[in-house]
Amino acid sequence: MNTGDLLTIEPQELQFPFELRKQISCSLELLNKSDNYVAFKVKTTNPKKYYVRPNTGVVSPRSTWDVTVTMQAQKEAPPDMQCKDKFLLQSVVASPGATAKDVNAEMFNKEAGHHVEECKLRVVYVAPTRTPSSVREGPEEGSSPRASVSDNGSLSASERAVVSIPYVERHKPQDNTIEEMALISKLTAERNSAIQQNNRLQQELELLRHQSSRSRGGIPYMYVLLIGLIGIILGYLVKRT
Repeated sequence: MNTGDLLTIEPQELQFPFELRKQISCSLELLNKSDNYVAFKVKTTNPKKYYVRPNTGVVSPRSTWDVTVTMQAQKEAPPDMQCKDKFLLQSVVASPGATAKDVNAEMFNKEAGHHVEECKLRVVYVAPTRTPSSVREGPEEGSSPRASVSDNGSLSASERAVVSIPYVERHKPQDNTIEEMALISKLTAERNSAIQQNNRLQQELELLRHQSSRSRGGIPYMYVLLIGLIGIILGYLVKRT
């Protein structure tokens, strides 16, 4: 897309793979096809949503300049994934040898008689290109974007759309998981059974203690040994689970 006789801009529109709560950047290439030094400035209709680096600069004769546009993280998707935001790139002939620090607002003042060429760029949301092995996410929402010094605010960036795997596929258990669950279930049942037996034996032991205290006799040695053995087995089963 051309702004006229000064700059050629690629791509012809700002395409952003949209994804909620992510910020992503894309690039614009400015080609100076003239023999003059060309100053440029980028504006947007939604300065709170975008920022650009750099938003002003000077492109040397017959050379290129890359501009990075970043969209901040969004909490809501637009209706039908349609975006009404637009950008305006202005360009004007600068003095020979001019640099970015020489660019000022007066250079783009048409009322002062300056010849300013303009190019409008629209924003388009597209589906992201993502593979399971290489997914690169942008900064999370809440990361601090750098402020733009543009007259109308910062400039834009791209965001990726959500490509989600169906819930059933993402949560489908593997064969080894099923086996582990079956083993855990079996061990849990064994532990519960051992706990119940231990409770019954404790009740019987308490009864024997009462009877022993009445008769001043002792508890049979084999019965005590049996109680200790069951306690050891119960402890082993609890550890396994």
